[in-house]
Amino acid sequence: MPVMEPGLDATLLRTWAETIDAGPFSSLCWGERIAFDNPDALTLLGALAAWTHRVRLVTTVVVPQLHDPVMLAKALATGDMLCDGRLTVGLGVGGRHEDYRAVGADVATQTMRGMADAVEIMRRVWAGEHVTDSVRPVGPPTTRPGGPELHVGTTGPRTIRSASHWASGVAGVTLDLDVGQQRQLFDVALRSWSELDKPHPHLATSFWFALGDEDRARAQIPRTQIHRHLRHYMNWIPADFVDAMAPTTGFAGTPAQLAQTLQAFAEIGTDEVVLIPTDADPGQLRDVASVAREFADA
Repeated sequence: MPVMEPGLDATLLRTWAETIDAGPFSSLCWGERIAFDNPDALTLLGALAAWTHRVRLVTTVVVPQLHDPVMLAKALATGDMLCDGRLTVGLGVGGRHEDYRAVGADVATQTMRGMADAVEIMRRVWAGEHVTDSVRPVGPPTTRPGGPELHVGTTGPRTIRSASHWASGVAGVTLDLDVGQQRQLFDVALRSWSELDKPHPHLATSFWFALGDEDRARAQIPRTQIHRHLRHYMNWIPADFVDAMAPTTGFAGTPAQLAQTLQAFAEIGTDEVVLIPTDADPGQLRDVASVAREFADA
């Protein structure tokens, strides 16, 4: 979903959601920020549950330390109920102190320990335990015993090892599409899950994308699109840093080149690639849908 793009409205968001739900995509994903002009992630969850019927709904990612864990568990359980159990919850510690300060959260909790503590409380809520001084436990009950599937959003091996105790998958991100580096992180996840005798983790990564035909690609139009998006999205980073990283961040090229990139990630065992839009134009979505359909059929 193009939630980090400016100028969104309900009609545009619904168009994206319904187009994604129509296929061939496996999941519909969106992220969370607080001090930004994006829609609230949990409110949007309710709308997406109503607008879709097939795809999994995946938060990539929600930062539990920015929320009261009991209220977050209740909100996610409600979303899980509304979408008939299609919810997967991606969780991360977040990379921006400003989001913590905006909600009065303690920046000292921006750690894996802080996230694990919140997960423990949420899991107790979903298990129907009395975590508050109330007559009845906090509901509604989730469609799956123990709550929605949890993935950890991370780019580091230490975080993966720590989260292996509570997560069932990895929601990574690659800035420069380094397949070798992503394989190393997946290997860490596979070893960590194996050491705990847990089932094979769901292995996902994500990257920004912009598509164009060969003429547009030669003219660097997709690369310019990504640069514009990064300037808007990475507003907490000095502009000269963003400008320096923009030429090598994300995918900018033709549909055929994107298919080759997806194949490279498939060959290292990637279960799912999340394509992060850098423009809210539904035309970009239709173009990438064509790539995904041909890739799935290959």
